[in-house]
Amino acid sequence: MQTQELSSQRYGRKLRSDFLFAKDFTNMNHGSFGTYPLTVRDTFRSFQDQVEARPDPFIFYDYPVLLDEARAEVAKLLNAPVGEVVFVPNATTGINTILRNLVFQPGDVIIYFATTYGACQKSVTYITETTPAEDFKIQYTYPVSDTFLVDSLQDAISEIRNQGKNPRLALFDTVVSMPGVRMPYERFLAVCKREGILSCMDAAHAIGMLKPKDVDMSILQPDFFVSNCHKWLYVPRGCAVLYVPTKHHSMMRSTIPTSHGFIPTPRPGAAAAYNPLPTNNKSPFVVNFEFVGTIDNAPYLCVPRAIQYRKERLGGEEAVADYLWTLARRSGQIVCKILGTEVLENEDNTLQNCAFSNVRLPLDAAAIQSMAETHWMLRTLFYQHNTSMVVLWYAGVFWTRLSAQVYLEEADFERGGHLLLELCGRVTNGDFLPACQVQSKL
Repeated sequence: MQTQELSSQRYGRKLRSDFLFAKDFTNMNHGSFGTYPLTVRDTFRSFQDQVEARPDPFIFYDYPVLLDEARAEVAKLLNAPVGEVVFVPNATTGINTILRNLVFQPGDVIIYFATTYGACQKSVTYITETTPAEDFKIQYTYPVSDTFLVDSLQDAISEIRNQGKNPRLALFDTVVSMPGVRMPYERFLAVCKREGILSCMDAAHAIGMLKPKDVDMSILQPDFFVSNCHKWLYVPRGCAVLYVPTKHHSMMRSTIPTSHGFIPTPRPGAAAAYNPLPTNNKSPFVVNFEFVGTIDNAPYLCVPRAIQYRKERLGGEEAVADYLWTLARRSGQIVCKILGTEVLENEDNTLQNCAFSNVRLPLDAAAIQSMAETHWMLRTLFYQHNTSMVVLWYAGVFWTRLSAQVYLEEADFERGGHLLLELCGRVTNGDFLPACQVQSKL
């Protein structure tokens, strides 16, 4: 079935009533914080009610069973053994969990890319400040080809080894956040396997956006993988899945924060570690992540309902991805034509193989004195026009990052393009207020 037919039959603005948006609010920035439908909200609140009705029995005995069911469903989505997947609050926590568990030796190097998510770059920096590890940042500016990036990773490994050091781990995205572009992560994995270094996939924008074959752990076989479920899968914030193959479970000794599942290294004369939680026959890895302090774990338990909604209401993961990818490319062309600029794409035409499109804004960067203008644009979009889009600075120019989603259609992006054109014109003419003075008229 063609995307156009799916749009008229299943997707588009008619789905807005499935979600919790305010009246006439148009969200073209789903990628930043995600959202979830009413039916998932009902499931979410039901679990919150259950834990408050009977806190102790729910947390001690009911929650672990429900958590296993949620893990089983997300494991099916990843085509991974259920014993190799656990939940963490978000992708950044997952990346930190991985990096802080690894034991680094002098000369070990962590490789990452120029467009690695900012918080993850800072996590790498923290590791280099507190352990013997060093870092190697692969520099580039989009648009570059997939082959250029793959060759850059290979060259980085060779350069590090030529310096007598050990390339221990490569950290890379599936889909970059800013700008929103897809990376050739499958080819990165092949390089890591060939060179014998650990691969760490920051797949924050993967589950719910990419196609099932693109997140199939039996095919990809990364060393570490973490993906937010609360962005594109319609699970309440915060919920992310952490995949670690069994062969690496011994590396992941502690959660963040360290909790009851941690097993200390045996010491002569020391008493065995005591875990006050109910015993079970699960692996130490699963037990470790089952209870990590007292937080609201209800989002984890909503994964099965979110997957069921996507299957029954939206036609399943493949159909959703087809619609998102097609709409993202079409939205980019629509906004590009209105603004008279360009879409960010490379020679392989692969950057847009996702649910994002990036369009250059018609702003003279030299005439922009500060980010005050862009904050004014954002607040005006939010509070005057009841819509949301990203305005970002990249490669010396301003861009908008558009997020395709099932509750959007081409007409939404056409309206968004005209709004951006108007606001860019006002910025160019100096006709704007300080962002703090933009008041809601809604």
